[in-house]
Amino acid sequence: MATLPKHLNTLFIQTRSKTTSAQHVASRARDPTFEKLMNHYKNLLKVVTIQDLILANPKDPTIPLHFLSKLSQKLHLNRGALAFLRKYPKIFQVCYNQSKSQAFCKLTEQAVRIAREEAEAIDESKPLVIERLVRLLAMSASRSLPLRAVFKVWRELGLPDDFEDSVISQNPSIFSVSDGIEPNTHVVKLVCGFPVHNFSAHVENWRRIECECECESENSKQIDDELGIRFGFKHGFPPGMRLSKDFRRRIKEWQRLPYVGPYELVGGGSDGKKLSRGGKKGLEKRAVGIVHEFMSLTVEKMVEVEKISHFRKWFGIDLNVRDLFLDHPGIFYLSTKGKRHMVFLREAYERGCLIEPNPVYVARRKLLDLVILGRRGMFLEDEDVRRTVREPWEAGFQAGEAG
Repeated sequence: MATLPKHLNTLFIQTRSKTTSAQHVASRARDPTFEKLMNHYKNLLKVVTIQDLILANPKDPTIPLHFLSKLSQKLHLNRGALAFLRKYPKIFQVCYNQSKSQAFCKLTEQAVRIAREEAEAIDESKPLVIERLVRLLAMSASRSLPLRAVFKVWRELGLPDDFEDSVISQNPSIFSVSDGIEPNTHVVKLVCGFPVHNFSAHVENWRRIECECECESENSKQIDDELGIRFGFKHGFPPGMRLSKDFRRRIKEWQRLPYVGPYELVGGGSDGKKLSRGGKKGLEKRAVGIVHEFMSLTVEKMVEVEKISHFRKWFGIDLNVRDLFLDHPGIFYLSTKGKRHMVFLREAYERGCLIEPNPVYVARRKLLDLVILGRRGMFLEDEDVRRTVREPWEAGFQAGEAG
């Protein structure tokens, strides 16, 4: 059975000073469900990148194989572009153009349907997309964010790829864009006076349900439990993980710790004064609340750690976000599979799937299912395809080298 690292038993009352971030990552308790999901998801990211390249030209949704081969190293296609494409015959189709004497790649009809389904789901969810962007801006003290940071997470938020025109420009009563302090930068902000005080964090839904359950059960410890629920977050750990009594007690203490919500404005900080232990813990819990809300706004309740780091300054988070995820393993799960560090919102997942799926997630999940299937179900190795595609392409490539 997996046991919790000893250093995590004290993480709620003191900051780590002797453990480096790399050591902390290496010693974390791994969740096999999320790790299994990431084994396929790292390949899905490559598939999506190639898919976007193919669909970039609607009039001719294809891409020359030699061009894709040049990007193999950048896309981390270790065995080359052709080998990667042939791993997913339900997504990609490789053909040979006799007139142009070159091989090219296109999407299968099934993959095209999924891409169209995702685009339609995003288009139909415009009101929800607008609310997500408003909420994101509302978490910033200045009610504004750099446009380049929003571009980093447009896919995670379910924004259309032309959101600057279709969402921001089309809603001048909500959003405005101005020049940033740095050259050639732009800032998107909420229009002055736009109401945000009615927003409540997504964690409030869990708290409300928990409070109702406690009231119905008429537990003798109801008052103490309600105090924890009032400022608490839902925690979950991998099956089989044994938690010590001391660790459970510290979680309970942290749950009861008051903090400022993600949409509430805070003061000017400590004015240069050294924060007390309670003050540091309060700032940490507010950071957890902000990141929890950020991830709740995403379509798949997961995001790359590096992308969240672009918002630290604007959200007033004066902490290393990677350490924040590692320090709260019951709320977040950090996976380091592949080249990216990905963080999941634990409470949103069950057995590797979203508990409350949305139309955009459903479409993306269908593409992930095709990635998981790989070549399964393809009973023919098809020697004819190899001869008509691979051999002419290789011959043309060698002829080009000789020329």
